This record gives sequence, C-alpha cells and structure tokens, in this order.
Amino acid sequence: MDTLAKIELLGEAARYDLCDPCSIRPTEITRWLHSVTQANGHHMTLFKVLQTNICEKDCAYCVNRSGRDTPRTSFSPEELARLFDTLYRRRLAEGLFLSSGICKNPDFAMERMIATVEILRQRYGFEGYVHLKILPGASEAAIEKAILLAQRVSLNLEAPSSKRLALLAPSKAFHKDLLTPLLTANRLRYRLAPKVSLTSQFVVGAAEESDQELLQTSAWLYRQLRLARVYYSAFQPIPDTPLEGHPPTPLQRERRLYQASFLLRDYGFLPEELVFDEKGNLPLLQDPKLAWALAHPERFPIEVNTASLEELLRIPGIGPKAAQKIIRRRRQGTLRSLDHLGLAPASLQRVAPFILLTGKRPPLQLSLWKTAFLNASMNPSAFYVPATRPA
Repeated sequence: MDTLAKIELLGEAARYDLCDPCSIRPTEITRWLHSVTQANGHHMTLFKVLQTNICEKDCAYCVNRSGRDTPRTSFSPEELARLFDTLYRRRLAEGLFLSSGICKNPDFAMERMIATVEILRQRYGFEGYVHLKILPGASEAAIEKAILLAQRVSLNLEAPSSKRLALLAPSKAFHKDLLTPLLTANRLRYRLAPKVSLTSQFVVGAAEESDQELLQTSAWLYRQLRLARVYYSAFQPIPDTPLEGHPPTPLQRERRLYQASFLLRDYGFLPEELVFDEKGNLPLLQDPKLAWALAHPERFPIEVNTASLEELLRIPGIGPKAAQKIIRRRRQGTLRSLDHLGLAPASLQRVAPFILLTGKRPPLQLSLWKTAFLNASMNPSAFYVPATRPA
C-alpha cells in the first residue's frame, strides 16, 4: 500500500480520537490536517493519524475492532517520521497527534509510536507539539517514555464506570487497563515534566449512561488529576460492529456535555448543582448554566458593581475572561449601563435579565428580553425577579 493510501486509511481511522474541534481540509494529503485552537488562543495545524489500525481489542463501537472486516495497514516509525517531517518542512503541519491500534500488546504498539517521535526529535530535530495517546494496559515504563517526548498525553476512559465499559469494550478492565494507567500518567508527569498536559475522552450514548454519570466522573478527573480537558464523542453507529443498529447520539447532547464540563472545570460548579431530568440527563433545549440560573431565581438579579468573581461567573453570558474584564472596568468607575460591561451584543442579551447596574434593572428592548427567554424555551413570567431587590 502506498503512502497516500495509508494516510487516507489511518487518517480516517484516527478521526474518532478527539483533540479539539477540528476543521478538515478537503484536499488529498492535507485532508487529515486539523486546525485546532490551544488554551492560549493560538491556532495550530495538527497531523492526526494512527500508527496502525491493526487491533486485538473487540470494542463494540470501534471502526478498528478486531473482528471487523476492514483493510489493515501500518506505518513503520521511520516512514511516519519522514512523512511528518515533509509536512512540517512544507509548512502544512505544525504538530503531530499520534494514536494506534493495539497490535500484539499495548507496549509493543506504544514502542512503535514512541520510536516515531524519537526519530522526529533526534534525527529531524523537531521540537514542536506532539500529542501521544497512552494505550489501555500500557506499562509504567512506556508511559514514562511518552511523557518525556510529548507536550500532551491522553488515555480514553471511554465510559464513566466498569459497568458501562463492559457494554462497550468487554475485553478491557476499567481499573486495570484504563484508570490505573491514567493515574500513573498523572503521577509521572508531575514528577518528570510538569508542563505536559493530560486529557481523556468518553463515548457518549452507546452504553446507556446518563449525563450525570459522565459529569460526576469528569468532575473527579478535573479535581483529582487536574485534566486539561475531558472530551465527549457522540456515538455514531458503524457498520459491521455489534452496535451498528444502536441509534446515534444527538450532537446537541455532546454540546451540552461540553458546556457542563466547562462549568465544572472553569466556573466552580459542582456536579450536584447542575439541572438534570428524571433520567439524569441535561436539558437539550437550554445550556446548563442558563438552566441552573432559571432554577435559582433567589440568586438573581446580581449587582454587577459589587459582585464577587464567583458571583459574576454564575451569571449566564459571563465567562472567566468577561468576569475579569468587568472587575478591571469597575476599578475605573461605576458601571451604569450595559455598554460599560464591554461584552459582545450576543452576551448582553443573555446577561441583562440577571443583573442590576447601580441597583437598577438595565433598560432592555422587548426583543432582547424575548430572545433571552424564548431561546431557552421558557415562559418569561416564570422567571420574574423584583427589580428593586438589593444586590
């Protein structure tokens, strides 16, 4: 199989591992280059690929599962390193996202990925960004090598518990194969390379898990392991797998999980504060922060001129950067109008119903009020708060 055919096959197989919202460029060799945004706002183009799609695992949802009839191929470490170096020197790719199927055993597969990156670092002098997947069941020695070579490592938990994982990947043990290597990676990165970030990923909807289960596990990961990010992949059925007849997970559910996950990571929310339905799922028609605000009318309106950072972060439409901007502007003078907040018009529509400015409800056109409530599928009269309530 020639190089272009391998890129097509192993790039396609890698798309189920998430690294950020990606835009795929629909050309030949650059089809599997993904434009991602880092935490610092820097945009970077990653080449995302598998070392091999040969896999001994039989995960019920996976395109690469061992029992599936699909073409199989591999890159040798030298071949893949040379390919990436070409893309880098042509300024097509700035970084590498490398994963693999588990062929023979986890450490054998990881050694091939590690060898690829070692060639890049040592032979080609590449000093840029590398994201390496840690494979289920990997040894501490393999994990240590990955951490010393990469800027980011990740291991997919796939499910929030042993019970749910058994429905997705019966050949994997949740604690032994997934959680223990993730804990090991966390311990080693703080000892060896504190700047290396760590992430994980869940498959959403294939094991009938609730959003509440996913977010409780996510909260634990953020709190105990300080993960940079938890990713959620809405299940989409793949032909010739045991779950090919399972209904797909709505992408809106994935979106709500990301919004709720950011509330846990960046806004100081606890999982038990979030609003769930009787099945433990987030409402699809409201973002989780707005749902929480509407469920707690006693907390609003909030006087923006005196609110703490924690209180500002509870206001729909205000994120961490906006909250810091408001605090900086308060030092320059009293905020008396919506214009003084320095927020985008779309954010002002969300913020206005929940705040006071110098003790007064900000004047708002009726159309903005209707947007704020009707978009949330709420009756405006259901969220009446006296305008004279003290801050």
